[in-house]
Amino acid sequence: ISFTGYPIIGYQNKMQSSGECFDSQNNLVDGYCGWDPRINGQFYVSNGFTLPMSKVKSFIQDIKKLVKMEPTSLCGLEGYMGILMRYVKASSAYLGKDDDGIEFDITYYRSRDALGPRLNEDIIDEIEQLAIFKYGGVPHWGKNRNIAFEGVINKYKDGQKFMEVKERYDPLGLFSSDWTDQVLGLKASTYGIGCAREEIICKT
Repeated sequence: ISFTGYPIIGYQNKMQSSGECFDSQNNLVDGYCGWDPRINGQFYVSNGFTLPMSKVKSFIQDIKKLVKMEPTSLCGLEGYMGILMRYVKASSAYLGKDDDGIEFDITYYRSRDALGPRLNEDIIDEIEQLAIFKYGGVPHWGKNRNIAFEGVINKYKDGQKFMEVKERYDPLGLFSSDWTDQVLGLKASTYGIGCAREEIICKT
């Protein structure tokens, strides 16, 4: 069924849809999708980060070393399809990618209990830390925990220009929130504790 209800007005979290689940006769509850918070449906976390092409090979080699240590550790990612990779072009936008690169998307299970262990969380945390800290990857703005954004504005060559424009057009912070202030480095953030393999539960 083609959507014709434009213009769309409202809050973003009220506008989401996913595939054909709204129209399917096989969905669990008529008019609901698996990700809808009103039902006990899908629950997962998604990390995303971009590395410049010059660093991709070494990063993948490091992931292969981890998999060699724990051969089944990536079997549950992205609904059993592994790590999604897509090419990203460099952009002249202030917060655009500075170099051509590859975006890595990692989607994985998370317990509904905030202190419950994530499946293979030691391996996934290690991959995240390799990407962000060892290889200087830039995080996807909507797919990461706070730790991925530590110092992120300084990873963009025009990051400070963005901050200047932000201050000029929104000096009162009307379009800011506690979260945006944290990820842009304008407010202190409490980052999660890292995991060692012998520690099953992490605070994130």
